[in-house]
Amino acid sequence: MPARHDIAAERELWDTFAESTRGKVFDSEPVLCWTQYTGHGPGPEILGTPTTALEIGCGTGRALAHLAQQGVKVTGVDLSPVMVEHTTERWGPLGARFVCAEVLDYLRDCTDTYDAVYSIFGAVWFTDPAKLLPLVAQRLNPGGVFVFSHPPAIPGAYGPQGMYKGGFAGKAMYTYRYSYTPRKWASFLHKAGFTGLDVQILNAPTPGHIGTLIARAVKP
Repeated sequence: MPARHDIAAERELWDTFAESTRGKVFDSEPVLCWTQYTGHGPGPEILGTPTTALEIGCGTGRALAHLAQQGVKVTGVDLSPVMVEHTTERWGPLGARFVCAEVLDYLRDCTDTYDAVYSIFGAVWFTDPAKLLPLVAQRLNPGGVFVFSHPPAIPGAYGPQGMYKGGFAGKAMYTYRYSYTPRKWASFLHKAGFTGLDVQILNAPTPGHIGTLIARAVKP
């Protein structure tokens, strides 16, 4: 059965998350890290040397701020107007641009193209890849790179997974995440026209802890 996304309800969910992280946005410093562990894994170098970059599901905006400090022209898209307001206030002075939009709508309607598109525990994890990845490819310049990361799938639990947010009490606020094996992600990317596929699970710095799925692909 396909996931039934209610965009208005999901926007409310992410607005609630944005309110809970407001202090972290304003107290944090720019950083681009692909994993959930500080100082672990690759950094911005896997994006190459883009002059323009788009982050889909940009959250707190710290990664975009880091790239902006390096002179990259950056745009971030997020579903939450509350988060976009916070990140624009915090990182806008660095030149980072933030847009409030549903990611599929933005990619479908946008006419800009980018040297890099990426997602760090962001929109790629929460959007149907069969719909998302071809649109990402359209927004990339030839030779552009697409990179994303999120937690790996729980063994045996693949495809869209229902996900409550904010605990298991109170208003039922939920979304869907999309979890697949590296091999399946590579298949999605290949079907969307990407080449140079590298999809792997990076082990956590502590044995037995949750790793990170990191994927990199190139638009021919």
